[in-house]
Amino acid sequence: MLGFLDTPLVWPPIGKKKFETLSYLPPLSTENLLAEIQYLLNKGWVPCLEFELEHGFVYREHNNSPGYYDGRYWTMWKLPMFGCTDPAQVVNELEEARKAYPRSFIRIIGFDNKRQVQCISFIAYKPAGYEG
Repeated sequence: MLGFLDTPLVWPPIGKKKFETLSYLPPLSTENLLAEIQYLLNKGWVPCLEFELEHGFVYREHNNSPGYYDGRYWTMWKLPMFGCTDPAQVVNELEEARKAYPRSFIRIIGFDNKRQVQCISFIAYKPAGYEG
């Protein structure tokens, strides 16, 4: 029987870029994705899609000053989906964004329009051939 210390508990960091919430899980199935979207809708948050064409994560390239990072701001796909009550609508928009920008990273965010904050964000699509 293996003891607690006999099992590897550390995720190998080399070549395994991780992104945001849920990024350590295998890719979400459509059912899981619908459930996550339903969760944010149940919380009263407004779904919104954003995409990033190059990296999909925060990196440093253009400036070495403290606090500056490239990749912090992504491009919004259309407008936030105010009044959305059906997770399938969000998945349909995800598919449209994926078709328009197949080489981009796409994330779904849940925005609380009362507190004016982003409450959840997770990668919903990674480009084909991306290893990380």
